[in-house]
Amino acid sequence: MADLFDDEWMKSFQAIWNAEPDLKDALAELGFNSVIGYGFPGDDSAKGYIDIQNGEVVTAAAYDGQELSWDIRAEQKNWEKWLNKGIGMAGMGMAVTTGKMKFKTGDFKAMIKDPRMAGPFIKSFEAMGKV
Repeated sequence: MADLFDDEWMKSFQAIWNAEPDLKDALAELGFNSVIGYGFPGDDSAKGYIDIQNGEVVTAAAYDGQELSWDIRAEQKNWEKWLNKGIGMAGMGMAVTTGKMKFKTGDFKAMIKDPRMAGPFIKSFEAMGKV
């Protein structure tokens, strides 16, 4: 079994993301392009990343120095909880407010205020939970 955010895990996440219309198609309608890193608070850099072009993940791998649009960090136990149980909009707000989820890069407030972006962001956690 792959470790959370390692190369194998990220490639599985890519396949699930690209098969999910509520993610890929919803973000394609917005012309969404971004490079998102995922990892843990104490690490110097993200552990894994995805490169999204027009809503589709075109690259997913272990992180190796890409410039990130978003860098999302949380303790492993919190990632595992959210991936197993989901997070929802209220849970996402609480996680950020309490510091359980941190955005080293990226504007969480701007994203969460835009329902066109917030829905797919929550959906991305559901996709992660399928890896």
